[in-house]
Amino acid sequence: MISVQICNEPVSVLRRALAKKEISSVELTKLFLSRIEGIGAPLNAFITVDSERALAEARAADGRIAKGEAGALTGIPLAHKDLFCTEGVLTSCGSKMLSNFVSPYDAHVVSLLKKAGAVSLGKTNMDEFAMGSSNETSHYGPVHNPWKPGYVPGGSSGGSAAAVAARLVPIATGTDTGGSVRQPASFCGITGIKPTYGLVSRYGMVAYASSLDQGGAFGASAADCAALLSAMTGFDPRDSTSLDRPTEDYAAAIDAPVPHASRPLAGLTVGIPDEFFSEGLGDEVRAAVESALAQYRALGAATRQISLPNARLAIPAYYVIAMAEASSNLSRFDGVRYGHRTAEYADLSDLYCKSRSEGFGAEVQRRILVGTFVLSHGYYDAYYLQAQKLRRLIADDFKRAFTECDLIAGPTSPVTAWPFGAMGDDPVKMYLADIYTTPVNLAGLPGISHPCGFDSAGLPVGLQLIGNYFSEARLLAAAHHFQQSTDWHLRRPANPA
Repeated sequence: MISVQICNEPVSVLRRALAKKEISSVELTKLFLSRIEGIGAPLNAFITVDSERALAEARAADGRIAKGEAGALTGIPLAHKDLFCTEGVLTSCGSKMLSNFVSPYDAHVVSLLKKAGAVSLGKTNMDEFAMGSSNETSHYGPVHNPWKPGYVPGGSSGGSAAAVAARLVPIATGTDTGGSVRQPASFCGITGIKPTYGLVSRYGMVAYASSLDQGGAFGASAADCAALLSAMTGFDPRDSTSLDRPTEDYAAAIDAPVPHASRPLAGLTVGIPDEFFSEGLGDEVRAAVESALAQYRALGAATRQISLPNARLAIPAYYVIAMAEASSNLSRFDGVRYGHRTAEYADLSDLYCKSRSEGFGAEVQRRILVGTFVLSHGYYDAYYLQAQKLRRLIADDFKRAFTECDLIAGPTSPVTAWPFGAMGDDPVKMYLADIYTTPVNLAGLPGISHPCGFDSAGLPVGLQLIGNYFSEARLLAAAHHFQQSTDWHLRRPANPA
């Protein structure tokens, strides 16, 4: 009898169990599908569950394993955020606008993971068109935080984060435009990594803000994220921003031997930005992060104070740039070629207006309006151009900081998860929840969030590590060594399993 507890195991254990024929991919897939249907139903983490396709992929994976042709993810179940185009499967972006769109092709990320033998269970819920920090803007309803139903899981990749936290799936893809992998990872008590801009292809990833969007990986641990990210990266000539550089095996990198087993981070210097520990940071978040930094020092890392003087300007710069790009990217959804079309209209202009008003939710409409305004004649120089100048200053701050340290550490978010509706009347307050994550996207740097504690309400706290360009292996290794000496990443929300 196969125990359901195997669903709590890391990818490495699942892989060994599959290789030793202790469990088949079909059996493993059925276990996770059962969890999605059972304990997962109240979380609303999935928009589409494709059981038939998943079991077909699992049978194919078992065949590859039997032939000795298995790769690192062969037979491992996963889920995709519902803005990665998947051939023959609904790709809705959490919006009424695309509620009838079945993609005719696979995103590059989806193709790579199919090639790696992973088994896709379905598509996860998300903020509409990735616009949100709470997963409350989805046309399909909000996702609940597995640690505390009625609380947000973070956004926009909240469905993927909640699904991994509740062990409805071992790993999942997400996207990060201003923190949409790292912030929900923090709120749900799991690990999430956003790689260097251009490392993961954006082909087939429905665009929000093209100069900021980047695919990312969720897992319970840094090791699980390393396994997934290794399979997701690679040059794609169909994406003009895709970087043509050798791929890395991040899973092997985190297992590399270290000179001092008791102090595996000896020689690593971690910068602590003053701006990340100033006014606005919650006391319990501060305490958990400072305790985690003490553990990093115990593992051999040295810490030093640094400054990122323009980080406080990241929120206004980010939202001007992101909304401007969103207004351009979403202009294609006009009710003519595909997507939602209004039932009655008088002329072409009326068709556009009604289709977009009906198809887009309030937050998406707000961002399109703001984005169109900042790009309009007379305001472009005052807002958009100034935001781009700030973006360069923020990137320069990081460049200087990395002459003093190897990594930068701080809280992922100034707060833990909040109840549904708590920030519904104040979108700017919600935007400020991304204050520590948006600078990373503006600079195109990699960042990872891993769990480091809980607040008094039992909600997870995340620590963010930021690296220089292409330092994903170093980020994952540092987080991995922290997790080897702590158990925050092993804790699971209470559920019937």
